[in-house]
Amino acid sequence: MDDLLKWRNEFPILADTTYMISNSLGAMPRGVYDAVRSYADTWATRGVRAWEEEWWELAAKVGEKIGVLVGAEPGSISLHQNVTTTEAVVTSCFDFRPPRDKVVMVDLEFPSIVYFYLEQQRRGARVEMVKSEDGIRIPLEKLLAAIDEETLLVPISLVLFRSACIMDAKAIIERAHRVGAHVILDAYQAAGTVPFNLSELGTDFAVGGVLKWLCSGPGIAYLYVRPDLQPNLRPALTGWLAHRRPFDFEVGPIDRTEGSYRFLNGTPPVPALYACQPGLDVIAKVGIEPIREKSVRQTDRLVEGALERGWQVNTPRNRAERGGTVSVNCPHAHEVMQELLARNILVDYRPKAGIRLSPHFYNCDEEIDFALDQIGAILASRAWERH
Repeated sequence: MDDLLKWRNEFPILADTTYMISNSLGAMPRGVYDAVRSYADTWATRGVRAWEEEWWELAAKVGEKIGVLVGAEPGSISLHQNVTTTEAVVTSCFDFRPPRDKVVMVDLEFPSIVYFYLEQQRRGARVEMVKSEDGIRIPLEKLLAAIDEETLLVPISLVLFRSACIMDAKAIIERAHRVGAHVILDAYQAAGTVPFNLSELGTDFAVGGVLKWLCSGPGIAYLYVRPDLQPNLRPALTGWLAHRRPFDFEVGPIDRTEGSYRFLNGTPPVPALYACQPGLDVIAKVGIEPIREKSVRQTDRLVEGALERGWQVNTPRNRAERGGTVSVNCPHAHEVMQELLARNILVDYRPKAGIRLSPHFYNCDEEIDFALDQIGAILASRAWERH
C-alpha cells in the first residue's frame, strides 16, 4: 500500500494526465482555487485597506511556512519574484575588489545563474567555471580546490538541474568558510523532495522557488540569509519595503529595517503569495521524509527500467547521489518527448540530459511503468515521423 496516494485527489490534473514533470512545475493543488478567490474577494471588498489588514504581513507569513520546510530560522527568509533576482540581491551586498573578487561556480549550473554571474564581470568579478567530466556530476576535489582565499562567492545548486545529482553542500560550505568565502546554496531542485536543513548546514545564503517540488506556482522565490550575517549586509538592490518606516515616505538615504525585510525592495506579488500557500500546506502535511523515501524508490524504478531497455541514464545510479529526477537519453529523445506530450504524458527534455522524468509523492508506480512503456512504443513505431 502507498499511503501517499491518498493525496492524489488534491491535484486535479492527475485525473486525466500522467504528470511526471514536477521538476519543472508541480501539479496544482485543488486549494489554489479557494486561495486565489480569497485574494480577489479581499481586494473587491476591502480595497486599499487590505494592505494594512493582511497584505503587508503576508510575505513574512509565507516566508515562515517555507522556512519550516527548509530548516530556516524564523525571520531569515525574504520573498522575491525569481531566483535570479535573489542572486542579484545577494551580490549587491558585496564589492568585487582584488584580491577577493572571484566567483566559483560549475558548468552544470542553471543557465540563468551562469548568465547573471558572467555579467558580474562588468563589476569586477572573476568567474572560475569548474567543469564536469561526465555531464552528470562535478568532481568534488576539483571544486574544493578552486575555492581559495581570493574567492568571494560560491553559488552552487544542492541538486543539479540537468542530472539531479546531489552536491556535497556540507563539504563546499566548510571549505568556503575556511578561506573566508560565502556560499549561496540554490535549493530549487531539492526543496520538497530532498530533506535538508539550512540552519544545520550553516550556509551563508540559500535561494530557491516554490513552483517545482513545493507545488506552489510561479512568482515566489525565497532568499535565506543566515541570521548572524543580516545586520552587517547592506544590499544595493533595495527599495521602500526595506526602509524602517516605509509609510513615512521619507526622501533620502534608506534607514534599513531589521530581519528578512531588510532584503526586500519593491511591492510584493500579492496574488502569488495567496496562490502558493495551498502547496506549501500540503507538503508540510505530507512531510519531506516520506516524500524522499517514495522518490528514491520510484527513481530506482525509472533507472532500472531505462537501463533494462538499453537507454542511457544521465542521472546518478547511486540513490544517495540522486534527487527526484531521472534523465533518460534514449534515441531521438527530443522527438520522443514531443510525442509523449501529445499523449498527455507530461515530461520535458534538456540538451545533454535527455528526457527528464520526475515522479512526485502523488504519482503511482503504474505511471512509472506506463511512461517507460510509451517511450518504447514510440521508438518502435517511430511515431514522430507521422507528424
